[in-house]
Amino acid sequence: MKLLAYTFLGILLVTSCAQTETPMTEEQLLEKAQIIHWDVMTLDTHCDINVKNFTDSINYTQKLTSQVNLPKMQEGGLDVPWFIVYTGQDSLNAKGYAKAFDNAMSKFTAIRKLCEEIAPEQIQLATTSQEARDIWKSGKKVAMIGIENGYPIGEDIKNVEKFYNLGGRYMSLAHNGHSQLSDSNTGEADNVWLHNGLSELGKEVIAEMNRLGMMIDVSHPSKEAMRQMIELSKAPIIASHSSARALCDHSRNLDDEQLGWMKENGGVVQTVAFKSYLNTEKHEARDAAEKEIAKEVADSMGIAYLERKEVMALPIDKRMAYYEDYLKMQPLLKAKIKTVDNLPPAVDVSDFVDHIDYLVEKIGLDHVGISSDFDGGGGIEGWSDASETLNVTVELVRRGYTQTQIEQLWSGNLLRVLDEVQAVAKGIQG
Repeated sequence: MKLLAYTFLGILLVTSCAQTETPMTEEQLLEKAQIIHWDVMTLDTHCDINVKNFTDSINYTQKLTSQVNLPKMQEGGLDVPWFIVYTGQDSLNAKGYAKAFDNAMSKFTAIRKLCEEIAPEQIQLATTSQEARDIWKSGKKVAMIGIENGYPIGEDIKNVEKFYNLGGRYMSLAHNGHSQLSDSNTGEADNVWLHNGLSELGKEVIAEMNRLGMMIDVSHPSKEAMRQMIELSKAPIIASHSSARALCDHSRNLDDEQLGWMKENGGVVQTVAFKSYLNTEKHEARDAAEKEIAKEVADSMGIAYLERKEVMALPIDKRMAYYEDYLKMQPLLKAKIKTVDNLPPAVDVSDFVDHIDYLVEKIGLDHVGISSDFDGGGGIEGWSDASETLNVTVELVRRGYTQTQIEQLWSGNLLRVLDEVQAVAKGIQG
């Protein structure tokens, strides 16, 4: 449980607010947000990892340059990060599948090592909502596991159960590029599709995920693949890190028709704090200005500056090496940016909550959640890492959300879907 010391402060604040109808001052708003933030379970469905940060000497007990680690989680009040077993898309052959499987296993091993060997007194792995709540109430942080890209399954459907047994509780069937299971949203760029939705194996994987109790994630697959997943699934689905396409026209976001599908299915859309998915115009203007500064910083460090597309085109080992250099560059870049006047405004927490507002209005509060995509490209002004998590709650309070509603957005809705998916699995198994 979070800081109980806020309870008395909460009583005073509620009493004072009941006696007057005048708007809260910024100080009162912050106090109210702190009370709520420390009293609800905050859950982020998408935090990427680098296995090099899960060793005996370098790990999440230290305040590393990573956007998520235990000190930053403690500082910002982030309770439940879903650590991501991510595998980039490669060739659809036995060699590619074997390499991807090994990569996935290394990430499962790293997450479990953190929870079981490195810091079991600080964080534990949960596989159900009840486990998550019990661990949280004990005062520890909660780790949960999501799988980004079903590519490492290869052509052996038994690997789905292997990943489930290791703690995986959601999985997307594709990433940036068509997999052997599903088309990707990236097919929109050239209108070239591999399966016209799901492959036959992909359809079998959907059934297997239902049987096991693993949530189906539609954040990266194509729209047609998503439609087929909803048609086939006996359980609600999630979009682990996507926002509203009506506000930002990016293929990674969900359009109004897809949002309608999510509502009808009973699923949840985990709004993502990813700049280019929130406000294209603001992002591009700010990004152009920051790129010039970043090039200067990178040059001073002897690092080659690469565009995101260039980074994503690198082999996975070189990509991860570049991310390490990129993270080292960030503190210098942030310091340099602060010295530059008249920069275009950055995409910020207000832009992020604009998407939450839109989704809530469009499909209802029961179907909306929160994610960051930290250490995978996510992060915005005001929520640039886990230490700033409180700022999201502050903005939600500013917009008039109640504590009950904020609890739903932060964790209640996602855990409700997990419960329903696992209930469906019990029925199938029975």
